[in-house]
Amino acid sequence: MTEQAETASAPARRGRFITFEGGEGVGKSTQIAHLDRRLRERGVTTLSSREPGGSPFAEACRTLILDSAVAPQSALAQALLFSAARADHLDASIRPALEAGTWVLCDRFADSTRAYQGAAGGVDDEALALLDRLVVAETRPDLTILLDLDPKIGLMRADLRRTAATPGNFIRADTFESRKLDFHQRLRAGFLAIAKAEPARVGVFDAMQNELTLADAIWRFVEGRFALGAP
Repeated sequence: MTEQAETASAPARRGRFITFEGGEGVGKSTQIAHLDRRLRERGVTTLSSREPGGSPFAEACRTLILDSAVAPQSALAQALLFSAARADHLDASIRPALEAGTWVLCDRFADSTRAYQGAAGGVDDEALALLDRLVVAETRPDLTILLDLDPKIGLMRADLRRTAATPGNFIRADTFESRKLDFHQRLRAGFLAIAKAEPARVGVFDAMQNELTLADAIWRFVEGRFALGAP
């Protein structure tokens, strides 16, 4: 076999898996779009996804979980629904993309379950760890961007976002946005505890920064971690 043939048949290098986490209204989707653009400018193939979601089954779960018109589920029921959606998302989208060398940028992942259903919802850590072992297994994020913000400001932003999306029409807050402030305060503490426990993986960023200033800070963090070359 020639050297050229060997190169052509070599498997693609595994892609990177970067997750974005944080409470309501922190700007995850906006920052994912900035990072996606900059990675593509460096020649990186990317896939932007979200949780719950990212596959037809997982999107159906998203509708069920977030619809505030549906009777609220217990935190344990939510954790199980999120895990079912995550299992399909991983099998249908994330793992195939990573194996093909694509970088996956995901709006929420398992840390959200640990924070929302665990720290804020009260589900036992051991139960969530078991779900992680069964569902996530070895497909863990290479890097996590945690956008940190005072929950009062985040909820105000979420309200403004809904208003801007459909001017003149009322959009009901989803099942998590409608929770009381103390839930969101526990949620923030839960995310920060994860970051403190895993500083090598989780970078914490002040989401009060200007959008472009924040995007630059995230880019420097990602660029430094993965030693991305100049365009």
